[in-house]
Amino acid sequence: MSPPPHPEHDAQDLCPAGTALYERALRQGGLHADEAAEAPCLAACGLLRPADGEPDLLTPAAPAAVLHRLLRASAERVARERRGEELLTRRFAPLLRLPARSARETGPSSVRLVAGTEAINQAITDSMAAACGEMLCIQPPVRRAGIRRSEAGEARSLVRDQDLLDRGGRIRTLYQHTHRHLPLAQARYEQLRGDVEARTLDEVTDRLIVIDRAVAYLPADEDSTLALEVRQPALVSYLVTVFERLWPLAVPMHPKPPRRPAPDGITHRQHAIAALLVEGHTDAVIADRLGMNVRTAREHIARLAATLGSTSRAQLGYLIARSGILKHR
Repeated sequence: MSPPPHPEHDAQDLCPAGTALYERALRQGGLHADEAAEAPCLAACGLLRPADGEPDLLTPAAPAAVLHRLLRASAERVARERRGEELLTRRFAPLLRLPARSARETGPSSVRLVAGTEAINQAITDSMAAACGEMLCIQPPVRRAGIRRSEAGEARSLVRDQDLLDRGGRIRTLYQHTHRHLPLAQARYEQLRGDVEARTLDEVTDRLIVIDRAVAYLPADEDSTLALEVRQPALVSYLVTVFERLWPLAVPMHPKPPRRPAPDGITHRQHAIAALLVEGHTDAVIADRLGMNVRTAREHIARLAATLGSTSRAQLGYLIARSGILKHR
């Protein structure tokens, strides 16, 4: 009985038979062509190739080289998909601006995906141009490498914000506490004139912009190249409620309030760290959630442990719970 036909698949879905043969070829330095016949995918994917001068001997390609080639091909496919998304967005943008002819037709456009940084900025600018009430913003710190607002983008956002303020509008923004010390944030609020206020919290949600309580923008991917434009009233109302629940808990950023000594000798930041410690989070997670580096987080944890008299991480959690400090946070 002849063996069953070998299933076709890509290199990233290498079959068990092909994996075993490739491992043997790497250990031995090659395989006879007859041995590799049961897994023709190896030659098709470029994992095995004929040896010079010995057509019956197949030698394995270096795993690092194969991996680099496959990753490059994958990156090219992703780039093609992104270009396709941006092209579709540009082609449909004029159509999406057309007025709806019936209530039934407005449903699909109540939430739409906007692809590309320029398209996202333009959508926000268009919504701001028609606004006259209030803009609500949540701006988390940027932690991912390579994601930075350009000078041109910053200047454009300042112009559209000031235009709203000049029309009698209002702007409220929530940042994380670490944002208070950024010169760019200080400079921004020195330039804006009108009813504008910024506050800070230990933790904030992902980025959110709500304009006139009618349209909201929120990220749809990790690198901020996709965004959701939400015009569905119930969803926008929910996002506004989230913002309004956070706003009274935040500390005004301008003017910066004077620091007061904590009655229990534990700072506000250490109270926030203590709450995350009793939840069982690692130093890295605590640092990420509170917008600081791991070294700074560990320094705060060490000072907290010294204040409570703890000699170990396990004991620190117990002492935090017993001390009752979280009740006064």
